[in-house]
Amino acid sequence: MAGAQNVTTGVVLAVDVGNTTTSLGLFEGGGHASDEPTCTWELSTPQRLTVDEVALRMRQVMGEPPTGEVMGAILSCVVPALSDVWERALGRLGRCRPYVVGPGLRTGLPMRYRDPSEIGPDRIADAVAARERHGTPVIAVDLGTTLNLEVVGRDGSFLGGLIAPGLAAGAQSLSQHAARLPMIELAVPEAAIGRSTREAMLAGVVLGEVARIDGLLDRVFAELGEDAPIVLTGEGATRVAKLVSHDVIVDATLALRGLHQLYLLNARR
Repeated sequence: MAGAQNVTTGVVLAVDVGNTTTSLGLFEGGGHASDEPTCTWELSTPQRLTVDEVALRMRQVMGEPPTGEVMGAILSCVVPALSDVWERALGRLGRCRPYVVGPGLRTGLPMRYRDPSEIGPDRIADAVAARERHGTPVIAVDLGTTLNLEVVGRDGSFLGGLIAPGLAAGAQSLSQHAARLPMIELAVPEAAIGRSTREAMLAGVVLGEVARIDGLLDRVFAELGEDAPIVLTGEGATRVAKLVSHDVIVDATLALRGLHQLYLLNARR
């Protein structure tokens, strides 16, 4: 793990490698945990990449920053085959080895999970950022390849959560396992009763996901025993927020801010 890093000058790069999408965000090096990123980018996540390809992709979206401008970096990666590749590429970019969210990294988040080493780095980042900005208790719902729901208790500890297939996974599953069903592009359905195969699939996948989110939230609140803000992030969060029956806060930069907060926590040791 990297040693102490300079956080008073330059910028910090946060990278969140998901199963489908990779998000990057730049933060002011001397900033605060609540700061928004000054720039963000989204890339597709391929199954394989080399270190040189990662470096090239970063240069293509970020341009050529002056030498030494990137003072440090932090990485969250849920694709094991890409974790080392991204870590090495980020090491070339900054002055120090990047922090990697995982065992050994300080989170400032008391754990009630049976085995904290099992928690995905994206889930940690979401929980940290949700607690910092939205207080406690709080529930973070991340829409992506998987649907992740994280619960932070009133005492600020990570209570646990749930993982389920996401919207894209639901659409892919229908197309892959039913020979006559096409792959559809996700959008908000106009009605629950579809009048074509595409409309029927769209209603089933999207409205089914919305109903599942509402039902899961009801169960979580019943177990939690009190109300809590619901923070919605990830792909399609704004559209889904209009369909769910619960009041939700859309927070597009939740994971990146959580990574920045983890960077600051560890760099100031």
